[in-house]
Amino acid sequence: MFYITDGKGFQMKFANGWTASVQWGPGNYCDNYSMRYTETASVEAGAKGSTTAEIAAWDADGEWYNFGNDTVKGRVSPDEVVAFLNMVAGK
Repeated sequence: MFYITDGKGFQMKFANGWTASVQWGPGNYCDNYSMRYTETASVEAGAKGSTTAEIAAWDADGEWYNFGNDTVKGRVSPDEVVAFLNMVAGK
């Protein structure tokens, strides 16, 4: 299942019950972190793009994946995003 999240990223729910989140909008830990929140900020961030994104994941019970010191990881590259999605899908 795919979900768009406020126009600034997406979530994917996998057959194993895990959901992964990839966000790159204002306020997310990415290139667009310091963008000013406006009515159109998410659209602008989507059009502008970002070289980094914020990632997170949780299981069917709502238990969040822990990166060792936090439940989100910021400023990850596209290659890291793909590796993370593959890891979550394989849990």
